[in-house]
Amino acid sequence: MSKIWELDFYSRPIVDENNKKTWEVLICESLEDPKQSSDSGLRYAKFTTNDNVNSIFLKEAIEQAIEQAQYSPKKIRFFRRQMNNMIIKACQDTGIPASSSRRTYTIKHWLAERTVNFYPLQSGFDQKLNQIASVQYPQVKSIALPDALRGDKKDKWSFVSLDLASLQEMNQWEIGFKEAFPLSLVNPDPSITIPGLVIYSSRSLPLAAWLSGLELAYLKLENKQLSLETGDNDSWILLNFADQATFSQASAFQQAITKAKGLHFMAIQSDPNSESFSGFWLLWQDMNL
Repeated sequence: MSKIWELDFYSRPIVDENNKKTWEVLICESLEDPKQSSDSGLRYAKFTTNDNVNSIFLKEAIEQAIEQAQYSPKKIRFFRRQMNNMIIKACQDTGIPASSSRRTYTIKHWLAERTVNFYPLQSGFDQKLNQIASVQYPQVKSIALPDALRGDKKDKWSFVSLDLASLQEMNQWEIGFKEAFPLSLVNPDPSITIPGLVIYSSRSLPLAAWLSGLELAYLKLENKQLSLETGDNDSWILLNFADQATFSQASAFQQAITKAKGLHFMAIQSDPNSESFSGFWLLWQDMNL
């Protein structure tokens, strides 16, 4: 199998008999089917004591998750930057690549659910600690795409929209490079359409291939630029809006994203008449824990 996992290892709002924080490992699959239930796939959870927080314990937990799932993932994503070194070390020791990523939608959703429905029911629960520790991503300046991937004068782009029913059939489309997640994670109003950006390029396939190697997070409009946020802190300039007309379109696009609870998409095609996609990614803008 070639599945991706998501991992979190951090203290929880539970204290032991010595009033020390309890820590927990959570591991789940990065779900990729828009029609999937948000709680399907691998779910692994294990508590530990404050003095057992190390890469050895985490490595053992990953190995236990592999035994439970009966397969090893191709990659493990994590979002908690302060645990970077320990998580990477544990993953390296199990032979699995690790990636710090804002595309950790499934585990953030699971963690939010546990904060409301699970931790308050546990012995030693401390209401004062019952909040998900935020992860601060420092602001960085967006940079231009590599020269080989910058569009030429023939390249075009368009803001479009799709209804939820169409997006649910995404896995049946002809797509070169893609990644999705269950729409139930966002649970948008079924009556609204979902905004997206389509880029038409004669070099659509190499552009889609390069993008697929990144941890695509979301599109962001700022200072008359539309940027693609990737990894845990990277930002790439996709479009500049020099005139008021195109900037107004971009502003309407951002408003539509907000209305859709952050849900949107980006697609790459060779031309507007193509019936296939070189790339298509569901995105979720800046999910705030």
